[in-house]
Amino acid sequence: MTGVREICFDTETTGFNARGDDRITEIGCIELIDMLPTGREFHALVDPQRDIPEKVTQLTGHTLANLRERGAKVFKAQAQDFLDFIGDSQLVAHNADFDRGFINAELERAGYEAIAEDRFTDTLQMAREKFPGSPASLDALCKRYGVSLASRDKHGAIIDSILLAEVYLQLKGGRMHSLGLEPEAGPATDSILVPIARQRPTPLQSLSSEAERAKHKEFIESMGDEMVWNKYWRRA
Repeated sequence: MTGVREICFDTETTGFNARGDDRITEIGCIELIDMLPTGREFHALVDPQRDIPEKVTQLTGHTLANLRERGAKVFKAQAQDFLDFIGDSQLVAHNADFDRGFINAELERAGYEAIAEDRFTDTLQMAREKFPGSPASLDALCKRYGVSLASRDKHGAIIDSILLAEVYLQLKGGRMHSLGLEPEAGPATDSILVPIARQRPTPLQSLSSEAERAKHKEFIESMGDEMVWNKYWRRA
């Protein structure tokens, strides 16, 4: 156990254009210590100050009116709370480029510095490297690892962060890894070492007699030229 702190997080947005008119509508963060959730979380509903497309509402359940009824504030009013929660921890997201783009665009509009790219861990990339050619969506990975989706009828930032935390743990090797029980890696090598058999100082005696070997040769010859092994016998 090393006490490494990471943050699994997810955002919901009005669309895909972080540097255009689209905005964040929800942020969910789950604290991990040694890849296991601690129970600490950060959750914010964000007023995007624009309408939310119907297709997005079908996925997230968010409408502008509903967000405002639930007390959503603009991002700038919640930015410092978000930054205080994440601290300097590594940020884990599924398709991190998307979430990083929106988080940094909102931070910059609010007058804060962007978060460096190397602070983000992308579980989508991890999954593609581990299972090349296989579906790598969060839903697909939950099904692969037997993570229940029963609690999720809509895409929500906190729910998806909880699911992501379990998937991230599995991608890193499961609970044995989190407890430090994974086998230790040996020294790196580019080749497989095969032990070389040393020649015996005294050769072993043949188990067959000269007469038996002659009889076997006679039997092989009697099989005819069409037998494949006869070619190798004669060649030898």
